[in-house]
Amino acid sequence: MSKTPHVIVVGAGAAGLAAAVELGRAGLSVTILEARNRIGGRMFTQRDPVCQAPIEFGAEFIHGLPPEIWEPMQARKLKIEEVSGEPWCFRKGRLSTCDFFDEVDDILKKMDDHAPDESFLSFLKRCCDPRDDPKKQESYERALAYVVGFNAADPDRVGVHWLVQGMRAEEQIEGDRAFRAANGYQDLLDVFCAELGGAAVEIQTEVVVSSIRWSRSGAEVVAIRASEAQMFSAERVLVTIPLGVMKASADDEGAVRFDPALPRTKLDALKKLEMGKVIRVTLRFKSRFWDTIPAPSIQRETLSDMGFLFSDDERLPTWWTTMPRKLPIMTGWAPFRCAERLSGQSESFVVDRCLQTLSKLLNIGIDQTTELLGAAYFHDWQNDPFSRGAYSYGAVGADGAQEALGRRVENSLFFAGEATDTTGHNGTVHGAIASGHRAAKEILHGLR
Repeated sequence: MSKTPHVIVVGAGAAGLAAAVELGRAGLSVTILEARNRIGGRMFTQRDPVCQAPIEFGAEFIHGLPPEIWEPMQARKLKIEEVSGEPWCFRKGRLSTCDFFDEVDDILKKMDDHAPDESFLSFLKRCCDPRDDPKKQESYERALAYVVGFNAADPDRVGVHWLVQGMRAEEQIEGDRAFRAANGYQDLLDVFCAELGGAAVEIQTEVVVSSIRWSRSGAEVVAIRASEAQMFSAERVLVTIPLGVMKASADDEGAVRFDPALPRTKLDALKKLEMGKVIRVTLRFKSRFWDTIPAPSIQRETLSDMGFLFSDDERLPTWWTTMPRKLPIMTGWAPFRCAERLSGQSESFVVDRCLQTLSKLLNIGIDQTTELLGAAYFHDWQNDPFSRGAYSYGAVGADGAQEALGRRVENSLFFAGEATDTTGHNGTVHGAIASGHRAAKEILHGLR
């Protein structure tokens, strides 16, 4: 490989890897610079040694049937399994069946992206004031919890226009269905590695990019590796760092400075996009103790088929199991304010809060859950300098912001990542891959 590649890709997440595959296939030499000691970005899979099951620290679900994921994995005959299981709810101090989904859907369908944009909270207060109706109050609260939980978003900040675009995009790929790969997102990373194997693509890890000096004729990338400064140059640089890092102050750890500064349109776009906050914790127990917990339903004897558990807990309101695989593993999900309460805390603090919450929701003693705990896994993405959050969402007035953020500068500086996706799939792995494909096509078009 030439010491001066045709393209430098900053970031080895889904977008950067997808773009590198396309560029490599076209015969270009590519150097990927990754700050972490691994590839994958916010795809981060490990394996539990007892259950020999994938443990996801980041992305877990395949949302719907996006071709960006399904086509390469099916081509290699990799196993993908649909998520199943029964949903249960904890409300008014006890477990019950969940009967609010239709009411929540009715509320979400009232959002209109042809009307002036507003925050979801503003929309909810305006259109669905529950007043003294307990049933409407519950639907109101569940709709709020859904938007906050699924998008990891501030309801007073996330825009209705962005939400509607996302819902419309989900419908096109059956996004209401969820799937998992047999070995988690490691399967997809293995596909990328195989596709990169025969191409002129070099991946350098533990290279922290600090600045990019660009002009019409090319760019120079300044990075730190093992405490030593290094410089890379290429005619074209593709930036795929997460939105949280793009928004970081110049002197923050992991931040990338641009010289000259990025165009005003791109800086304005950054102000209209936000990084969602999430803490997710996966607990592996010595046994599936919920198999013996009586179910509050005449249709089921126990919670053995539980898929999801929803509550209004202020720390970890949502939990899920590995259904249809019956493993002694549960994952807790803490979005937005819940994540803020846990972020920055020690692992022991977070795990303790998880066990307390699960004990309350399942009405078992804390001593029992503590005794049954075999292992705990979590990663604080908010305090990770190379992510600074979970995934992006559009604030009020964000129309066109993703396109502006992803727009190339001259013919030397290009941008990709889930926050730049313009098809309504922000915050997803397939949205990141699609943005990588788009950026690769732009680079190749500029060579003609």
